[in-house]
Amino acid sequence: MRHLASLLDVTAAEITEILDLASSLKASAASGERPPRLSGRVLTQIFEKPSLRTRASFDAAMAHLGGSSQFFSAGDAGLDGRESIEDVARVISGYSDVLVLRTFSQAKIERFAELASCPVINALSDDRHPCQALTDLLTIRETLGEFSGRRVVFVGDGNNVARSLAIACGRMGVAMTLSAPEGYSFDEQFLGLLSDQVAGHEVTIETDPRAAVAGADVIYTDVWASMGQESEKSEREAAFAGYQVNSELMSLAPDGCRFMHDLPARRGLEVSDEVIDGSQSVVFEQAENRMHLAKGLLVWLLGE
Repeated sequence: MRHLASLLDVTAAEITEILDLASSLKASAASGERPPRLSGRVLTQIFEKPSLRTRASFDAAMAHLGGSSQFFSAGDAGLDGRESIEDVARVISGYSDVLVLRTFSQAKIERFAELASCPVINALSDDRHPCQALTDLLTIRETLGEFSGRRVVFVGDGNNVARSLAIACGRMGVAMTLSAPEGYSFDEQFLGLLSDQVAGHEVTIETDPRAAVAGADVIYTDVWASMGQESEKSEREAAFAGYQVNSELMSLAPDGCRFMHDLPARRGLEVSDEVIDGSQSVVFEQAENRMHLAKGLLVWLLGE
């Protein structure tokens, strides 16, 4: 039995298998075919944080595959202190074929994985967002072809999305540059983790976004204040004031550079309207791919 708590849990070859399954199932859906490969299977989602794309994409993915899904808030599931994590994990996994968790704590997801009798998927924690990074790889491959020789430039906070993307890029031989103000970049602990566990990664740091985007195949950004950081909103907006992805910044990248964002977007802050709605944006294809990636991941984990 396998889990996906972090992309450190999977190899490059396994990532390729997941992406290939996602692409195949996406092609089948486009031709009007939805093979019920998970008929009779039950997916359970437990979320401590709000969600649109993650929850809806897993619900839709399971429906496309012929299975069913159920959803519980943290309070419904007893994770608000009514029950222990250990009891909840053992009980709910007995009713499920796969668990999808969105939590604040990465340790909580890892503890579920230790105890559950079915696969556990990390649908976002404060530290990691592996499903988003796999979706990003799927979108990059569809848009640009082979990974080799590509460079992704992430302009913004070195957050959970950026960290998982760095692991994903490192696994697949994609160079990545993070452009963030001092104090908002990857910390030494994470950079050490990359060096120890992602052999041959090409992750670099460049504080100047104008310099960073030279040679970019993809420019990626995310909100400056993630869920749980609302009290830092004003401070972060001031720190990131020079880091908006707008038409001027995009013009400094090569022709053919694509723009990506995991959504939700704060239009007028980290990205301008003309970029997210422009011809270089693949944001909404990226969002749809959340569902197709979920299908590939579920089939891969459940062995069907």
